[in-house]
Amino acid sequence: MTTFKTNTGREIRVAANYSARTFTIKTDVATYRTIRLSREEFESCENNTGQDWMRFLNSSDYYKVR
Repeated sequence: MTTFKTNTGREIRVAANYSARTFTIKTDVATYRTIRLSREEFESCENNTGQDWMRFLNSSDYYKVR
């Protein structure tokens, strides 16, 4: 699991599931999981920063786990 900081100081932890091509994203508020991504999308997301993950959570490409 990789830990990122956003510009606002929030901490986001991200874990990749390579076989399912999904990411689990944990914030201080909740845990989210992405939908299955295409190979290109998945590889692109591997280079995301904390700010990129915050933007991703503002989209609809995930579902809340807890």
